Amino acid sequence: MTIGLIAGTGFEHFEALEVADRLSLSTPWGDPSGPLLRGHLGEAPVLYLARHGKGHALAPHDINYRANIAALKEAGATAILAVYTVGGITAPTWQPGTLVIPHQLIDYTWGRAQSYSLEGDVIHVDFTEPYDAKLRAALCTAAAPVQAAAALPLVEEGVYAAVQGPRLETAAEVDRLERDGATIVGMTGMPEAGLARELDLPLAALGLVVNPAAGRGQVSLPEIMAAAEAGRGRIMAVLADAVAALNAS
Repeated sequence: MTIGLIAGTGFEHFEALEVADRLSLSTPWGDPSGPLLRGHLGEAPVLYLARHGKGHALAPHDINYRANIAALKEAGATAILAVYTVGGITAPTWQPGTLVIPHQLIDYTWGRAQSYSLEGDVIHVDFTEPYDAKLRAALCTAAAPVQAAAALPLVEEGVYAAVQGPRLETAAEVDRLERDGATIVGMTGMPEAGLARELDLPLAALGLVVNPAAGRGQVSLPEIMAAAEAGRGRIMAVLADAVAALNAS
């Protein structure tokens, strides 16, 4: 198994990865956000892609999600673990530093290329369960001791609201998301998960809460970036243990 790792805000560099090669790929859907890093996380082979590109240059709605997922598939990824920085809508998810492994999502994005379907070749996939159960279980198992050691919460289920961005939400918008059943909110979860399903790449998400969502507490961009930086080491530890377990299974 070769796991593809995708991460965004705060993860433009992935120090834990032992890089063997940088792959500059082009796909029928255009170029991905940047080079794919092929290497090892511990003993396990992985591919890493920085979702927002070099220097966090790409806004959520400008990312070429189709090229990113297609490039990972072409390079040999057989599953994807995706890291997202998110806002927490409901307790205890609004505490910065909380890790959430969502089991469901709601897509509020618009104007993004959502499918690999072509005229005359329409792709329909079952998306009842958007996140892969085996990958989710590996993340939950790996995250438990990491969060316990840091005295921070781990939430093993959640509903990810994928919003357009790049602005943050209004308090009324977050109230609506909560009424819809969402527990965390981010800007890049879709169409990433749907495209992976179309290419038959199992995907699971690991959400790092970096702020309480609007109306749930104070929100400032410096605090968001500080929370992302503070969570880097724990995210890397969780991914390393999860990847090792998946390769051993």
